[in-house]
Amino acid sequence: MALAGTSKVVLGCVAFGIFWVLAVFPTVPFMPVGRTAGSLLGAMLMVLFRVISPEDAYAAIDLPIIGLLFGTMVVSIFLERADMFKYLGNLLSWKSRGSKDLLFRVCIVSAIASALFTNDTCCVVLTEFILKVARQNNLPPQPFLLALASSSNIGSAATPIGNPQNLVIAVESGISFGQFLLGVFPAMIVGVLTNAAILLCYFWKYLSVEKDQEGGQPAGPEVVADDEVTSHRFTPARMSHVSSLNPDDMDCISEPIIRSNSVRSTSANENLRSRSVNSEADIQLAIKSLRASSMSHEMVEVSTVTDRRDEGASSRKFTRTASQQRSVIIEDSPPSPGSNGEKEKEDEVVEKKWRVFVWKTAVYLITLGMLIALLMGLNMSWTAITAALVLLALDFTDAQACLEKVSYSLLIFFCGMFITVDGFNKTGIPNTLWELVEPYSRIDSAKGVALLAVVILILSNVASNVPTVLLLGTRVAASAAAISHDSERKAWLILAWVSTVAGNLTLLGSAANLIVCEQARRAQFFGYNLSFWSHLRFGVPSTIVVTAIGLLIVTSY
Repeated sequence: MALAGTSKVVLGCVAFGIFWVLAVFPTVPFMPVGRTAGSLLGAMLMVLFRVISPEDAYAAIDLPIIGLLFGTMVVSIFLERADMFKYLGNLLSWKSRGSKDLLFRVCIVSAIASALFTNDTCCVVLTEFILKVARQNNLPPQPFLLALASSSNIGSAATPIGNPQNLVIAVESGISFGQFLLGVFPAMIVGVLTNAAILLCYFWKYLSVEKDQEGGQPAGPEVVADDEVTSHRFTPARMSHVSSLNPDDMDCISEPIIRSNSVRSTSANENLRSRSVNSEADIQLAIKSLRASSMSHEMVEVSTVTDRRDEGASSRKFTRTASQQRSVIIEDSPPSPGSNGEKEKEDEVVEKKWRVFVWKTAVYLITLGMLIALLMGLNMSWTAITAALVLLALDFTDAQACLEKVSYSLLIFFCGMFITVDGFNKTGIPNTLWELVEPYSRIDSAKGVALLAVVILILSNVASNVPTVLLLGTRVAASAAAISHDSERKAWLILAWVSTVAGNLTLLGSAANLIVCEQARRAQFFGYNLSFWSHLRFGVPSTIVVTAIGLLIVTSY
């Protein structure tokens, strides 16, 4: 494709430049409107400058990708409500054998979770938990935050639903979920292990410092309440129908004090004592039956006890005044309406707990069914949308509360980006630049693969990974298709691997990095500032080594 007219090229570059600045630096002083507004602004300028027609602008929006993003967002929201990420947090600290073991767990768990639930979601949910665990054990937060961000990026490369650029590649290339997984998953496993080894080598000295001992006691992990450690939800989900219920909280009854104000005869008193120790269960039942009435009455409370013995039936009265204890034992009292109420409450608690269990099981089974359908090669967009709608239907509540948590700003950002990038392509500049590089970056040679990887690596950190995939994807695939069909699929997988791992190079290279940085900085009690340079010192060697090792595995597929 030749270059367009001069005015079209200039105006297209201006529109794309504004989009790029606001996408990479969303809080620039002269226009701090954010990425979403910047994306829409770039799209609007492309249409206003007549770089792209309104009809072509609408056609440029890739609806399958938008649908896949929406579906995976809804499924992730339901998984979060079903405590999936809470269980992942528990897995990190379960029987941990020290700082190095914890670091290794963070790498593995975050990588696998990102492959299934997207890297951004994983980072949002796990950042504060990891930060708190590190602080609780007097460990430096930096290696664990870097482990979370870098492993999430590497792990998300394994599946088409792991990150947005993989969604674009899967839809544009037509590669099935299973083929994608087989092509990149081995590289992901080796990459995560390599990244963990680099982290351990880089921070070995800091992780070897033993926890300070207090009061001469041996150092050991602090005990932290489950609710305090594992309740870091990435959305304020309303879970009134699936809230955690503890039946023990409903039956907190103080130990009774048995008293009698009046004794009419010695034999009757002995009968009372003999029966008061006869059945402790009857005592507790009597307490429950009187608890409701004892809260509303402060004066005399009279109950009749019928003593059925061989010598006959007799009645006893016990009086409780305001000066006496709150609990009075009335023996052999017939069941009162209060005891039935307590039984109903206990049954209600059991029923609610059972509903929670069934609801969570349904969420997990539907998610598993979605993954199986994706592995079978069904349409990814409609599979994700179907799973999302089934979850919404089985929730049996108004879907508004759940749908409000969907990141519509991200969906709008993608719409604007599709239009902006398509308009920039129509200027002819990307195609002209690719024609200069293409002869030297063919994937049928090691030098060509290395040069292509460098181009993707640099462009992903300059223009962000998703625009890089939109700009290079079809061109790289067309170049590889001239070699063979297998080479075309391999080119898409190389693009997916390098553009994803490239996010570890700098703090600005990936949205997951920025999420970890912001979440850590804003943590209420355990805040930590992950600086640009501290990330860069680890990111450069890790990205180069992991990218190179992964390329050897992907190209051999």
